[in-house]
Amino acid sequence: MPLRLRRRYRTSQKQSSIVSSFPFAFLMAFGNKETRVKRLRSRSSNSSDIDGGVLQRSNIHITACAEGEVGAKLAALRASPKTASAKAKFIMATDGVMLEAEDLNSGETIACKYRDFSDHFGFFLPLAGISTVREIKNNPVHIKATGRLNKLYIELLNTNAEWGADARRHDLNQFMARLIFCFFAEDTGIFESQLFTKTVEQMSDGQSGKTHEVIADLFRAMDTRLDDRKAAGIRNWAERFPYVNGSLFSGGTECPIFSRIARSYLLRAGELDWQAINPDIFGSMIQAVADEGERGDLGMHYTSVPNILKVLDPLFLDDLREHLEQAGDSVRKLRNLRKRLSTIRVFDPACGSGNFLVIAYKEMRLIEHEIVKRNDDEPKSWISLTNFYGIEIRDFAAEIARLSLLIAEFQSDVRLISQKEARLGVLPLKRTGQIHTGNALRMDWLEVCPPAVQMDQKPTDLFKTEPTQAAIDFGAKQVETYICGNPPYLGRKYQTKGHKDELRLVFAGRTKDTLALDYVSGWFIKANDYLVATNAESAFVSTNSICQGVQVPILWPVIIGSGTRIRFAYTSFKWSNLAGKNAGVTVAVLGLTRDMRCVRLLFTTGLGDEVSSRRVDNINGYLVAAVNIEVTQRKRVLDSRTPMHFGNHPYYANDLILAAGEARLLRERHPEAAAFLRPLYGSQEFITGRPRACLWISDAEVSRASDVAEISRRFDAVARARAAVEKDSQAQRLRKAPHRFRDRLTARERLIIVPIVSSENRPYLPAGLLAQECVIHSKAFALYDAPLWNFSFIVSRLHPGLDRHRLRSIAHGFLIFKHPRLEHIPCATSD
Repeated sequence: MPLRLRRRYRTSQKQSSIVSSFPFAFLMAFGNKETRVKRLRSRSSNSSDIDGGVLQRSNIHITACAEGEVGAKLAALRASPKTASAKAKFIMATDGVMLEAEDLNSGETIACKYRDFSDHFGFFLPLAGISTVREIKNNPVHIKATGRLNKLYIELLNTNAEWGADARRHDLNQFMARLIFCFFAEDTGIFESQLFTKTVEQMSDGQSGKTHEVIADLFRAMDTRLDDRKAAGIRNWAERFPYVNGSLFSGGTECPIFSRIARSYLLRAGELDWQAINPDIFGSMIQAVADEGERGDLGMHYTSVPNILKVLDPLFLDDLREHLEQAGDSVRKLRNLRKRLSTIRVFDPACGSGNFLVIAYKEMRLIEHEIVKRNDDEPKSWISLTNFYGIEIRDFAAEIARLSLLIAEFQSDVRLISQKEARLGVLPLKRTGQIHTGNALRMDWLEVCPPAVQMDQKPTDLFKTEPTQAAIDFGAKQVETYICGNPPYLGRKYQTKGHKDELRLVFAGRTKDTLALDYVSGWFIKANDYLVATNAESAFVSTNSICQGVQVPILWPVIIGSGTRIRFAYTSFKWSNLAGKNAGVTVAVLGLTRDMRCVRLLFTTGLGDEVSSRRVDNINGYLVAAVNIEVTQRKRVLDSRTPMHFGNHPYYANDLILAAGEARLLRERHPEAAAFLRPLYGSQEFITGRPRACLWISDAEVSRASDVAEISRRFDAVARARAAVEKDSQAQRLRKAPHRFRDRLTARERLIIVPIVSSENRPYLPAGLLAQECVIHSKAFALYDAPLWNFSFIVSRLHPGLDRHRLRSIAHGFLIFKHPRLEHIPCATSD
């Protein structure tokens, strides 16, 4: 064989080998364990019906193919019965030259050269359990429905300005909730197909001025029993509508005036297939419709199902599934488990549009359905929506939460019982989640979700702002209450006076030192108080700041001192699906209990969102498997430990700071100015190795420095900037010293810089040694003339099991604070 042909043959063989191994390498890259991939290689769990294909159930169907066959192979994957039966989310084909893939949920596709595949990594993030806002936006039904309702809402406000005032906002929100129910009902068989949309279209007959009258008549019909309609004067064309009740259509039936444009938006929204609406996602998206300033950020309130399950699974769902497994086919055990399901109460005191409650309900229904199948029980669910409680400060979100639970119940009945039974049982509406509107930190949670006792048999109206108590006779049955959710995060800089007042109210009598706490800490204290008074358990998603630094010795002694413990925790991980300004939040999940005998679980999220867990004896406030200790503040320095300071704050003296190019030009034009210039380092300048410069002038040098025209100009600019802040007394005092920063901290020999802002991917703090003439900006920490062992401590890993977040917290704590177990040790090694 000629040399040229042999080389081509070898290249072809090598390419073929790479392509054939690609599906398995791809699955490994997205967090699959080696044992799972081995099973796919051996075809023991690979049910692909495509030559060379690899099919992972509920995940992806991949195939490698000969050059030029990518398009045909992708079409074969799409048409494969196995793709559908295995509920694959993605299909993908490659020949080593080209690659094509399709998201079967959204219909989005990619086609690229094989070597450019890494540029499209984000397309496949759902395979790693990361549900992104982009995923929501690519859902045709949800994005179209939300967009059209958004436009309708804005147009109604333009035409009916008074409905946007506080006095009428609830009326408008309830009106939108009624519309959503009607759209859903006419596409799911609750109403006749397209009954609401077609009736509005025909009876308003193109006359936009009549639209509100037609809708008001329909709402009145749905609130009137069939036997009472003649006496109530219900119009003949409204007789086809069933009686809905549940207070959804009770009360006022006044509707906002519709312009021609608003009528068009209404009809276009009704044309969509609302049967495909998923309350997991839609409730959060539609919440943005009524939130001014968030309408362009659809998905802002969305919390993905995988992240919700990080709270609900260890809180109580895993235990239910374990008991289901242990029950086997025992009729008695299965029946007892079903009774237990009927008495579980789920309470989200920051429920938004109800994501956590909806997911909890749906997961509990799946467990119950398995019991029904094994026992051949009656299919009608024993799980009542009245067992789902919530608090939400926004009126519209509360309305949507109740509606989302109702939709979730109907869809579960359709899926798990039958569409016929679901339709027969849904009307008239009687029950839904007990969502209270108000400020959770100012409300008594024991009144919202009372302790589990014998309860009054009272019907629950659907959409009242303050629902009555659940209609459940608990009798002698053991009642379980689980508090869960994703409360709001607000650091001290972003809290209003109202937020600070609420934290002081919650912590009253326990500590006065609440200024450093994140707003979310209020929910932990309220939950702890509820646990003390009941036998409940709780778990929240929280910003991880409450498990770091100065917040730990303020918050956790209050909780742990009351006898409550951390039962499980997910250590810090990126909250990857929040939109816009929340995209970079790092969170933790913390579960609280007062059961001292329970198993403690510590979860860690690795690359690809792979989660590992381990049993531990105790979890402390730093989310470390260790005894309960706190790094508390000490007012004086011990031994040779040097205090860590913030750098020098310019305080409206930004004109004293120069870019490198500006400083170079100043030296060239005025050589005498070089004596007043020093290197300036903040976090970014140190990490990139590109310092800026600053004018650093002592009081004795002001006259000489002012002789340089450019420096004098900068003094004047600083004076003007400080004078403009009239209400800032400190700025006004500094007007007389425009030549200086507010702070004047410098070193005699050397200084250690520790960036405040750094990549979370570093396994160590990127601290450094700088010469004594350098100036540290307030965007970094500094240790002045510290012993060198301080530096070695800061940059060390301390211990192989210590993650970067706890490292940063403890490193800062050691240098600023007293650590009770290290007080007499001059150099720390572990712990």
